[in-house]
Amino acid sequence: MNKDREFIQRRITKLVLALLALMGVVVFRYAWLQLVQGSELAERMRYQVGHDYSVQSPRGTIVDRNGRELAVSTMTKSLFVDPNHVENPQELAKDLSPLIDKSEADILEDIAVGGGFSWVKRRLEQSEYEAVRALIRSKGYAVCLGFRDEAKRYYPNDVLAANVLGFVGTDDKGLDGIEQALDKYIKGEVTESFIYADTQERPILESIFTPHGYQGDRCKTIQLTIDSAIQFIVEQELDKAMAENDPVAITCIVMDPRTGEVLAMANRPSYNPNRFWDYNQEVWKNKSVSYIYEPGSTFKAVVAGALLQEGIVAPNQVFVDPGYVMFSGKKIQNWNGASFGTVTFADVVKQSLNTGFAIFGYDLGATKLIDYARLFGFGEPTGIELPGEEAGILYEPQDMVDSDIATMSIGQSIAVTPLQLITAFCAIANDGILLKPHIVKSIKNANGSTYAETHVEEVRRTIDSATDKTLVGLLEQVVAAGGGRKATVRGYRVAGKTGTAQKVSEYGLGYDEGKYIASFCGFAPVESPQIALLVVIDEPYGIFYGGQIAAPVAGRIFSQIFRYMRIEPSDAPLGIDADELGADVGEGDASIQELPRREVVREPEPKIDTYQEQVAPDAARVPNFYGKSIRESARLANEAGISFAAEGSGFAVSQSIGAGEIVDRGTTVKVIFSP
Repeated sequence: MNKDREFIQRRITKLVLALLALMGVVVFRYAWLQLVQGSELAERMRYQVGHDYSVQSPRGTIVDRNGRELAVSTMTKSLFVDPNHVENPQELAKDLSPLIDKSEADILEDIAVGGGFSWVKRRLEQSEYEAVRALIRSKGYAVCLGFRDEAKRYYPNDVLAANVLGFVGTDDKGLDGIEQALDKYIKGEVTESFIYADTQERPILESIFTPHGYQGDRCKTIQLTIDSAIQFIVEQELDKAMAENDPVAITCIVMDPRTGEVLAMANRPSYNPNRFWDYNQEVWKNKSVSYIYEPGSTFKAVVAGALLQEGIVAPNQVFVDPGYVMFSGKKIQNWNGASFGTVTFADVVKQSLNTGFAIFGYDLGATKLIDYARLFGFGEPTGIELPGEEAGILYEPQDMVDSDIATMSIGQSIAVTPLQLITAFCAIANDGILLKPHIVKSIKNANGSTYAETHVEEVRRTIDSATDKTLVGLLEQVVAAGGGRKATVRGYRVAGKTGTAQKVSEYGLGYDEGKYIASFCGFAPVESPQIALLVVIDEPYGIFYGGQIAAPVAGRIFSQIFRYMRIEPSDAPLGIDADELGADVGEGDASIQELPRREVVREPEPKIDTYQEQVAPDAARVPNFYGKSIRESARLANEAGISFAAEGSGFAVSQSIGAGEIVDRGTTVKVIFSP
């Protein structure tokens, strides 16, 4: 009995010793793996099943002043390849090519990059993603193909406000417009993390508890001052004007003169930011801030304000218009080269007489002229929240000769941006106070709180309140009975100024023959201005006078905005049809002041403002014969009062004198016809 017990005990002892020995081996092996080989094995596992995981949050939204979305972001899938694990590149490229609309050669180039990662196609459409995912499952391509989440920018209104919004590149970087200017606020965040995953990229181990959806707290919502409805009205009218006048470009800005907020800003031609790569880079530019030009007669509103402020003229002051004046030996004349006789300064503004502005501007002098131009904001950027703003060009007073003073007084020898010009008119509409323009209303945090917002910023006073009221009255008469008649809106009081200027040569030497910039800038209702509007038409075909082609566009836009904003008609009986308006302004003065003609010799020929609203009795405007038959062309020539010489048969393909040019009555125009 005792022997059996001892035997059992010996067996138990041996078993315990064996288990202890085995445990010792396990502990030793565990210690060896953990302490000696631990780092190496961990790195090997990290390489085999670990992944660097990028999480991107959507880009911030851009909305208009009423909260309507102008630019939004959605999360999409982007396809990548791991070249190290591609077994048959040709087969993979052949399978992928029809699914993602990419050539096999391009896919093979992506694979040939080598390494462990290469993009195949960024931001797939949903249909492409579904097709590729099905291919991965059916062909077992999970070892070499995969997806990553990326934000895709989308502009729901396509072309609307494209030049203001700009666009976004493939790496979520703003490349133009608001997208570029405020990129640091609205750019989506990318968070890098490391996870352990299986062959299907499903998280394993502790990575199961890693958050993979991140909305970001840096990307913010941008609210613009733009009103989508007004923007649509403007762009619709610009499309119509492009069809009617066939210009190189048109720019239009609508502002609230009381606040400096931009309500609409549009260019034509424009582009669709959803497919910006399909367009010439030139149309990406926002010409409202990046284009400088000589404003022509629209600048006379600023000169008139300076003259009134300095007491050089009064509205009822009269002088005998000599028809032309000489400065530095150069001739500046009215549109018809004739004298308008005894006129008041109010008539000078209403009829846009070059002689009057040149003479009075010379009396103002170079220093005062430049000082007032700077007071109204010319010669420096406005500081609006848009990229690429130009400062314009102003003389230094000491560098100006007599002809420079005279030509600047009629809107030449100065270069401005459209935004600078309308900002100056807003100052006139705002009792003489210049405001800083804004196109951003507020910036909201991701949680909806306000990060920043813009307020009315007064820059400075330009002219006294009393002077400003007098100037507004003169500009109202320009629209009521002068060159801006076609901008009138029945029942409303509109003030403004038209302009027609030759276009400066792109090579910087003189002016391009036959190329003009027509414009109108104004505001309404005069008694309480709520809308300021600028229309600039670059190189129109045919008729090129601001009063004939820019003013009507402005009138149509004014009319629609009045209805949209529910602005009540004016009480005063203005804004009636143009043909019901008289031409006389002011009561004159008992004494007539005849200013002497100045003649000094030096400096090259200044450009002469060619503003004209009607054809002189002994002159004729050349019709547009293009596309007309011989019979129809002969009729047009007879009605215009010119002679007509036809060559060939069929329809007109060219003419010896351009359409819209003013010639002497009886002048012969040769027209070439072709079948």
